[in-house]
Amino acid sequence: MRSAYTPRWLIGTRVSCSSKSTFVPAHEPALESDRHRLEKFLEDKPNILVLTGAGISTESGIPDYRSEGVGLYARSNHKPIQHGDFVAYESTRKRYWARNYVGWPRFSAVAPNVTHYTLARLEREQRISGIVTQNVDKLHTKAGSRSVMEMHGSGYNVICIGKTGKGCNYHIPRHEFQSILDQLNPQMEDQSTMMRPDGDVELPQEYVENFKIPPCPECGGALKPEIVFFGDNIPMPRIERIVRMIIESDGVLVLGSSLTVFSGYRIVLQAKELGLPVAIVNIGETRGDPKADLKISARCGELMQSLFKK
Repeated sequence: MRSAYTPRWLIGTRVSCSSKSTFVPAHEPALESDRHRLEKFLEDKPNILVLTGAGISTESGIPDYRSEGVGLYARSNHKPIQHGDFVAYESTRKRYWARNYVGWPRFSAVAPNVTHYTLARLEREQRISGIVTQNVDKLHTKAGSRSVMEMHGSGYNVICIGKTGKGCNYHIPRHEFQSILDQLNPQMEDQSTMMRPDGDVELPQEYVENFKIPPCPECGGALKPEIVFFGDNIPMPRIERIVRMIIESDGVLVLGSSLTVFSGYRIVLQAKELGLPVAIVNIGETRGDPKADLKISARCGELMQSLFKK
């Protein structure tokens, strides 16, 4: 049966997805001693706050931006969309939504991997207090985690930003918005070449120019995914909630983040200011390594899959 958000051109076709390992950078195997060190770090801290980045979603087949050799920056000259350009230019909005429309069936169909499921289990076992994620893919929620703060928002909701960046209270689930785009663009064909970390894809310009996007049905303003684009600010209530989560924790575990973006690195800095221990698991170096009490260079899924399993 056709789902309500599947584009007409996708019906009856087979979508080829990249291997789930395609976007995981080269790495050494995780050691048993690494698992023991991480368990020792966690075992007497029942209120660990976990910060996750794109490095855990690469194992589900979603590319990141910065991984050496396999990240989007390494494979193309693409630069992420800027918030100011999205607000100011209709052409930018049209380009974004055309690419996101084509990429949405693939992006929304991505499944959680062992790291997401392990974190959901650790939450049920009361070994962690919550998750702050830099990702917009909702894979933690899909895996069953309940205490999840999406620092940069989610691609699963669409909001109104009006005509100047501040809109009305209109919002609509992304799946429903896909149906509206489907009706407005019945001739859209899949000419994509590469999925991006936020779910949009590369498309030829001629397919973008004729793409139609609806205005907000309540105020006539522009519609945008509820994602904090580059150049935008994380809403202050969200920041305040994250700070409370840090204060109420007894340590921070960073998984799959280079901490290049300051919003993530700030969590490490705040934890250390409070005298809290920090552990980092990531392939390669991170900005927070000098602050870490424990650093393990390994693929998260390989290390997490047997964590606290006897």
